[in-house]
Amino acid sequence: WTQIQSGAVAAIQASAPLVVAERIPLRLRLVNLNKDESMVVSEKPMGGADRLAQDFVQFAVDAGVLRFGEFKTKAGRMSPYFFNAGLFDDGAKMGRLAQFYAQAIVASGIEFDMVFGPAYKGIPLAATVAVELARLGRNYPFAYNRKEAKDHGEGGTLVGAPLAGRVLIVDDVMSAGTAARESIALIRAAGAQPQAVAIALDRQEMATENGQDVPYSAVQYVRQQLGLQVCAIAKLADLLSYLSSQSGTGLQEHYPRVLAYRQRYGVEERS
Repeated sequence: WTQIQSGAVAAIQASAPLVVAERIPLRLRLVNLNKDESMVVSEKPMGGADRLAQDFVQFAVDAGVLRFGEFKTKAGRMSPYFFNAGLFDDGAKMGRLAQFYAQAIVASGIEFDMVFGPAYKGIPLAATVAVELARLGRNYPFAYNRKEAKDHGEGGTLVGAPLAGRVLIVDDVMSAGTAARESIALIRAAGAQPQAVAIALDRQEMATENGQDVPYSAVQYVRQQLGLQVCAIAKLADLLSYLSSQSGTGLQEHYPRVLAYRQRYGVEERS
């Protein structure tokens, strides 16, 4: 698989990759590191949430985290795209990812008292998001769990600040809601209140139960059945919007397959 980048981003990264990774803010313009002028990323007017989502999709594609082809999902479906958050695998990418999470969380208006990262992928996410929120002037305690209880030292399965108050769970994606249910049980057992879940990508597709498709997504299940708010940086609809705008890059050719997947497995969005 070959990583695909927009021409402008590829040119800038070739000249100073670390600087760009550190300094691309959530704005409508990038800074041209070679000339004293700005380069317009998009002329299309967008709301703040839409722009954030589009910038995140571009970032995920450039980082090789969002790929296109044929991939088998946990539910056994053949998906035309794959989002692997484990490939946010260096300091610059993790720092940028934390910026996206923090800005989406702040924009959502969700109120919470601390951050929790479920093992394993949620652990670095919770830590870096807590750091970024503190940088934005919102300092929250954070904690995470171990898969296996520790029988020496402090013992137990929880590490970090004591679970208390309203807890924001930070994870990468939500496929079946299993991880969310486990986190909710753990948080409640500690006497705290699970408040919301923040994820990177909402696939907006049907969940499965006992091997059968059900007419709601994992995100909808968590919202409607478990009573938690869910904040996603981007959704499958944002990915489709991004692909439809990528004429001349080679990425637009993936649009029909992703759209067909959405039409077959997508869920109806409810207010």
